[in-house]
Amino acid sequence: MDGEAGTSSSDSEQAPPAVAVAVDVGGTGMKCALVRPDGTVVHAQRHPTGAERGPEAVVATILDVAEGLADRARATGYSPVAVGIAVPGVVDTARGVAVWSANVGFRDVPLRELAVARLGLPTALGHDVRVGGLAEARLGAGRDAGHVLFVAIGTGIAGAHVTDGSAAAGAHGAAGEIGHILVRPDGPPCGCGRRGCLEAFASAASIARRYAELTLPADGAGPVDAAGVAARAAAGDPVAERVWRDAVEALADGLATGQALYDVSTIVLGGGLARAGDQLLGPLRAALRERLTFHREPLLVPAALGDEAGCLGAALLALDTVPEDKRHG
Repeated sequence: MDGEAGTSSSDSEQAPPAVAVAVDVGGTGMKCALVRPDGTVVHAQRHPTGAERGPEAVVATILDVAEGLADRARATGYSPVAVGIAVPGVVDTARGVAVWSANVGFRDVPLRELAVARLGLPTALGHDVRVGGLAEARLGAGRDAGHVLFVAIGTGIAGAHVTDGSAAAGAHGAAGEIGHILVRPDGPPCGCGRRGCLEAFASAASIARRYAELTLPADGAGPVDAAGVAARAAAGDPVAERVWRDAVEALADGLATGQALYDVSTIVLGGGLARAGDQLLGPLRAALRERLTFHREPLLVPAALGDEAGCLGAALLALDTVPEDKRHG
């Protein structure tokens, strides 16, 4: 995500090229960039979120970073035309309010209003997974698919249903919580308070936890993460094979439900667990196929944009607020 470009003296009479200021806020870090309307990143930065400092400090950092990026854009020959901010949790995109986020402590924070007041630019606020899905649908693995279900599998599991380049937020800003589809009624407790959610079986955190519960670590050995469980399963560890198989089966149940609801042409898997590649995708495709009857089987592919997706999606969301003629100045 590095690179610089600007205008030459011969272009001085033309309007400077437009960029969006994009900030993707995570629990531990912020990915930030200046992005052209075609998805080209002309400058990128990363900053610690510093959630331990409290939500007011996090908001101050977001605004400082966004203002600094806008200033940099102007200094390097670009015109910042909009700001896009992506945050985790429950987001009211219509009002531009971060309703709730456990990761950074937000409670009803009017981020869009604060950014507009600080930068004087049109601002869009989005949910981190939905903007990631937006980027994958427009620029990444789901490009030109039309109907895409993006599923991010990391510490938790969340999804985004993108139709013709637009991600649905739902009536209360909580659409896409595919990780809380009930797949095993008598299963382990989920962080949401219910038992048997997909997230309790197939997230990276739950895979690591279940393996730890079923094994006695060797002397001096530390905990095994999901990538380690995948590696041990590939090497023939029977406990790891069981945990991995259970996760794949549960994930197939969740995706089959998603396909019944959304009838998408492509399912894009992102997040850390998707890095397992064919070890995940191969058995998952087969298990999903077994669960489908009259529904069409979707193309199941890994995400293409990696951890840049959220930042790119925030930029796209921002640019959607700007008239077409100003996007291509």
